Amino acid sequence: MLRKNVRLRKEYLYKKSLEHQEQSKSLKKQKIKEAFEEHKSIPTELRHEEAKLRNEIELEDINTAIPRNHMDDEYADAGAIEPKILMTTSRRPSSRLMQFLKELKIVIPNTTRTNRGNYVIKDLVEIAQKYNFTDLIILHEHRGKPDGMIISHMPSGPTAYFALANVVLRHDLKTQLDTMSEEYPHLIFHNFQSNIGDRVSDVLKYLFPVPKLDSKRVISFVNQEDYIIFRNHVYNKEDYKTVALEEIGPRFIMKLYQISLGTVDLPQAQVEWVSRPYMNTAKKRRTL
Repeated sequence: MLRKNVRLRKEYLYKKSLEHQEQSKSLKKQKIKEAFEEHKSIPTELRHEEAKLRNEIELEDINTAIPRNHMDDEYADAGAIEPKILMTTSRRPSSRLMQFLKELKIVIPNTTRTNRGNYVIKDLVEIAQKYNFTDLIILHEHRGKPDGMIISHMPSGPTAYFALANVVLRHDLKTQLDTMSEEYPHLIFHNFQSNIGDRVSDVLKYLFPVPKLDSKRVISFVNQEDYIIFRNHVYNKEDYKTVALEEIGPRFIMKLYQISLGTVDLPQAQVEWVSRPYMNTAKKRRTL
């Protein structure tokens, strides 16, 4: 199993090393084709490669020959198999964090909860890979308040790091429903418009299996100025025009601060995106 994981990681890193070359060549072909279509001169930096690239353009349709990248391989099996989640906490969790863990376990189907104990991060990743879990989720807290969530996709990444705020547990909402629905939910993603937004929506939506059409549970992720608002509802059709929503909790706000191209146990993994202090001053610039 260890040799297999090493081999898979080497293959993954090799594919990433080829990705930049493929994208660069595809961009050059696109520029040459646009120059011919618009009857413009070939860009100076591409003239020494013009003959070779024109031959390749003639052999393929550049509009359909989109190079695959590492993101395609990470979620290649998504939708074909149901996700299987391993969820745990930081060491010595408080009672509130454990309650949040129990509620989140019901929110995300096919989730297995495990006590952290003396496990280090590397041990958790090895367990997740050994038992074919598709994702590992680790919850963190500060002074008894849940404040962090790490979602690491198996077996090769990516890993998304979120800060949590305004966490309200189900029992704090005082809902009218005594039990929480465990139906596979429909998902709503609103206002994820950038490449990073698409990336984050992929990380989140592939935690959930495909629901049945008649499922009455809806989970929404709403992006407001790079803060992701999470809500969990059930609905009931009162008549053909009216739908009644009931929030069943929990609720919280997520803030992305890093995405890395490896599992959570690889500190040397390439960082795909990270929040920097100077980004906070750009009020009109949005990441998601």
